[in-house]
Amino acid sequence: MLARAGHPVVLVGRPAHVEAIRRDGLKLHMGGELHRVAIAATTELEAVRDAEWVLFCVKSRDTQELARRMAPLLAPDALVLSLQNGVENPAVLARHLRQPVIAAAVYVATALPEPGAVRHFGRGELVIGPADAAAARAPGLAQRLQELVDRFASAQVPVTVSDRVLDELWGKLLVNCAYNAISALTRQPYGRMVGLASIRALQDAVVREVLEVAHACGHPLDETRARASVEQIGRSMPGQLSSTAQDLAAGKPTEIDDLNGLIVRRGAELGIATPANQALYALVRLAQGEQDGADGISAPPVR
Repeated sequence: MLARAGHPVVLVGRPAHVEAIRRDGLKLHMGGELHRVAIAATTELEAVRDAEWVLFCVKSRDTQELARRMAPLLAPDALVLSLQNGVENPAVLARHLRQPVIAAAVYVATALPEPGAVRHFGRGELVIGPADAAAARAPGLAQRLQELVDRFASAQVPVTVSDRVLDELWGKLLVNCAYNAISALTRQPYGRMVGLASIRALQDAVVREVLEVAHACGHPLDETRARASVEQIGRSMPGQLSSTAQDLAAGKPTEIDDLNGLIVRRGAELGIATPANQALYALVRLAQGEQDGADGISAPPVR
């Protein structure tokens, strides 16, 4: 969207995507039309060296390694935006980077049907904010974030700045926990899921557990708002298969360790039982061929 609006953008990706984009442009299926976006693409991480912003969009399992590799390349005044699932990635980035890290909750329904192509199903807004106190103290950050908001607005991407963005990430995690694993295990889109009372009951159990763990971790989410968000996703993204479903179908490792798995781990540490999340987590790991004992998580505690 930034490239379509005329802003200079370089995509850093895997060879199959880069080759397809160089050959055909980035194919964007949106609004019933196919758009071909002319955009630079490379497999070389060196491309971040002169970047004003780095939109960091990798899977959680790759965050630490790429942060280490990226750290010596970044310009001193670069802003790094974590556009990722889960709640721990901004902190991982901040441990390795001197530059301010901006956390972003991403609300968009997409798929990657083939190399060099994106299919858009709905929404596309961001909520952003400093990932920690150090980032919040960065000189001129408020002005820089406003410039970011304005530039995204010119590309028709709505962005809201929040001083409680980590709460927003926990809220997004709650929605992911309610949808991703169930969609993956059943291969069903969100609209079909919420059409069954039994699935809604399962989602409600997942939500109750996430709310309790989030509160114990210092992020007391508003229960009414959280439940409304879960319901709204089913209505606004009825045709969406979760990213976990897409990864599982493609034979790729999922991010389940950083979704339901995170709730299970934090729950075990805090003495909070999380049986609904535990069941979904275990089933997705089984479906992706994990070996017994690989996660180091025992049965949830009994209170």
